[in-house]
Amino acid sequence: MPSDTENPAVPPSPGATAPDAADAGTSGGYRAVFAVREFRAVFAAHLLSLLGVVVSELALTVLVYGLTGSPLLGALTFALGLLPYLVGGTLFAAVADRYPARRVLVTCDLICAGCVTVMVLPGTPVGGLLALRCLIAAVSPVFTGTRMAALTDILGEGERYVLGRSLLRIVSQSALLAGFGAGGALLAVFSPRGAITVTAVTFLCSAALLRFGTRDRPARSDGDRRDALLKESLAGARDLLGNRRIRALMLLFWVPPLFVVAPEALAAPYADEIGAGPVALGLLMCAMPVGQIVAELCVGTALSSRLRALVVLPAAVAGPLPLVVYGLRPDTVATALALVLAGTGGAYVIGLDQWFVEAVPEALRGRAMTLLTAGLMTLQGVGMALAGLAAEFFPVHQVVAGAGAVGALCLLPLALEVRRTAPAHRMGNSDRSSRQG
Repeated sequence: MPSDTENPAVPPSPGATAPDAADAGTSGGYRAVFAVREFRAVFAAHLLSLLGVVVSELALTVLVYGLTGSPLLGALTFALGLLPYLVGGTLFAAVADRYPARRVLVTCDLICAGCVTVMVLPGTPVGGLLALRCLIAAVSPVFTGTRMAALTDILGEGERYVLGRSLLRIVSQSALLAGFGAGGALLAVFSPRGAITVTAVTFLCSAALLRFGTRDRPARSDGDRRDALLKESLAGARDLLGNRRIRALMLLFWVPPLFVVAPEALAAPYADEIGAGPVALGLLMCAMPVGQIVAELCVGTALSSRLRALVVLPAAVAGPLPLVVYGLRPDTVATALALVLAGTGGAYVIGLDQWFVEAVPEALRGRAMTLLTAGLMTLQGVGMALAGLAAEFFPVHQVVAGAGAVGALCLLPLALEVRRTAPAHRMGNSDRSSRQG
């Protein structure tokens, strides 16, 4: 891991010069990304596995509640989708670099398929269901981090990588909305165990797409395989977080969601506070993802790499500010508009993706992406918990407004740190020939 010095040489990613990834830095928009055959396989597999996770979460929650009649255990089923991310993303991060990416991705999908298959067995106790839910959640950051790192092999490290990551985020937001709808439809036709069975098929299809639709590339790291996996994972996390530039960029990924999850966590009590019904609640839950999807598409298609880089810090700092409107207790329409606007702030991630992949050495990229995913999901869970705790003592509208104001204040010094650690050349310049490690 290079120290905080300028111009560390980052070797090219294995397979980055393959025909599909040639000229990866050229502009061609989202159409050029979809022109890459391997990316189409990754995209389809991502959609299937994500739908499987969302539907299984909903069906499993219904199943656990039906077996126990306990609202606490039903809610815990959802919480277990976030808590193990920190464990899996920290302790098993080295898997993403130690083994070939395709093998890791297929194995993760098969593990998830096996877990949901055991879930549907009538004799599986509630404790077993929750344990299997934890295992799926622990595998998820390894899968996501490995896939994020593999995208640099498939698309290169330039324009196509940035737009490819953007497309995966867009489909993630869209699939969350569609997944809960699909889960509800499945539960109207099948029993909870039957709906979970369907998700096993999605994981198997995802594994098949990755196995036969992507190339088999060598492992990213040539480290000593005799080292314990835990030791290697923790050493990678220590090196990454010990680097000033990488640490600042990672925090810029993590901190905004810590605050902007407040309206999502408190959507139901806020709707009750303003006297809104279930339809209004659904509108509030959908508003922020819609804003992020629209912003990603607009920034990805209308702005050059340089302009995307220029808007990263202003958009990140300003993103939570629309939540301050909650302090006025606006009606449903005004609240939804504020949430859409807050969602558009998430478009800063497009430019940040490029900075991050440039800053992280290739040998640590899988661990970096896995740790990034683990921290992102964990802090979202922390943000939801803190918002709920604050709402025990203060009115909901004040809590959300405070989250917006405090978030912007916290992000301002972080943005300055990101700027201070930037390479000597202008931050809007996409040239990778000089950068700081």
